[in-house]
Amino acid sequence: MLFSRVMKPGQAEDVQLSAERLSALLKLTESIATERNLSKLFTQLAHLLRTVVEFNLSYVSLYDSKHDVMRLHLIDTEFPVDVLIGQEWPAKEQPGKLVVDTQESILVHEVDQERRFPVLTALFKEYGVHSFCMVPLTTSQKRLGVLNLASLKSGTYRDEDRRFLQLVSAQVAMAVDNAMAYQEIQRLKNKLTREKHYLEDEIQSEVRFREIIGESRALKTVFEQVRKVAPTDSTVLLLGETGTGKELIARSIHEQSGRVKRTFVKINCSAIPTGLLESELFGHERGAFTGALTQRFGRFEIADGGTLFLDEVGDIPLEVQPKLLRVLQEREFERLGNSRTIRTNVRVIAATNRDLSEMVGKREFRADLFYRLNVFPVRLPSLRERREDIPRLVRYFTQRYCSRMNRHITSIPDETLRALSDWSWPGNIRELENFIERSVILSTGLVLEAPLSELTVGSNPASTRGSALDESERQLILKVLREVDWVIGGPAGAATRLGMKRTSLQSRMKRLGIVRPKPG
Repeated sequence: MLFSRVMKPGQAEDVQLSAERLSALLKLTESIATERNLSKLFTQLAHLLRTVVEFNLSYVSLYDSKHDVMRLHLIDTEFPVDVLIGQEWPAKEQPGKLVVDTQESILVHEVDQERRFPVLTALFKEYGVHSFCMVPLTTSQKRLGVLNLASLKSGTYRDEDRRFLQLVSAQVAMAVDNAMAYQEIQRLKNKLTREKHYLEDEIQSEVRFREIIGESRALKTVFEQVRKVAPTDSTVLLLGETGTGKELIARSIHEQSGRVKRTFVKINCSAIPTGLLESELFGHERGAFTGALTQRFGRFEIADGGTLFLDEVGDIPLEVQPKLLRVLQEREFERLGNSRTIRTNVRVIAATNRDLSEMVGKREFRADLFYRLNVFPVRLPSLRERREDIPRLVRYFTQRYCSRMNRHITSIPDETLRALSDWSWPGNIRELENFIERSVILSTGLVLEAPLSELTVGSNPASTRGSALDESERQLILKVLREVDWVIGGPAGAATRLGMKRTSLQSRMKRLGIVRPKPG
């Protein structure tokens, strides 16, 4: 017996529509199979979907399980939805999370009658959306998120639309997964390249010394504090005069922490012009400002998973401080020229030779940032407070520079060690190191010939040592200032000759009453 199928009214139209959708699905598979750029992928998807599905808004919600958020990416729209797109939404507020968990699509014929998702439906109502359909984006190994279509009409989507969109989403999921994997590989590649360049710069820069020299009680107190705080992820604030070894202590904290296998990144906040500091910290996109010819990773991205050392944090300008506070509290930031939020996992160690609490009182430093940095303060002693370590440091630096200069010095006179131990060392270890380097250069035999006349230190009793040392320090600074014609800053200035920061030298000149004589 032969059976014939009689088509009911409208069935021919459905068959034709199915053929169109099948053709669109094939074209979609071909066009997105090798696409590695998410934006281009979504553009192609929008073009093909519009030929077979009605919508006024389409977007993809990708689930970030690490942070439990849904990240929204626009496919196509006919009206502004800035409040939705490009944002990270708590997953619990999104119906997409239910789709991800259950792997069941959601079909809503009328938004006004939907009570399960008040946050999203309220926004849809603002834009006049009446119906929407959500289908899971899933590969064989991963639940990526949701494909969303919305319409200004009620009852736009039917079960056959849902079935077709599920076929589409299977293809889109594979393409999105490939694109995301490619982007992650590129991100890691760029990060590794940036880290490589940074570490090469670090290697090429002079490393002062890798071991902390000294056994004084003051230094042992610092060691004990470091041992306590290093295993934690707490923010550390290193306080102390210039040249006391704050970077060395910061490295020690990093090396004794669980982040030791990741990058230790440093930045001197006072050495970078104010206009560029934000870019150095947080990075920028190409074209973000004049001169931004390429995308650049900031130090917070480079240090992700490791430690970031913010030296001279007291010099960070007020306009940058709110962004630093945010990344310390929320662990997120945006590059200049990009609104996308970047999350980072960085341990911050800050250092300063300034009185931040006094700066807070003068409104030169934000109080909330100070409290956030001052979680675990560690004060580093000046060299004057650990004089018993000076002979050991003198021997260490002598040996170091003899090795560098191919010299052979076998002894250091006792009177030299006593004089060096009595000196106030306003530039601390950095000044002592520079002095010993100069001494090794001047030495012609087996004995260290230190230019003690530069110090002019007498054997005064402890009660009068301070005033004598102040006068000696004053005379030394005056001598160097005259030699450089009163130039304070720059590579040939007095501050560099004394192994001090320009601001530190100016502060000491003010304290010691040193004023440049008027001409004539």
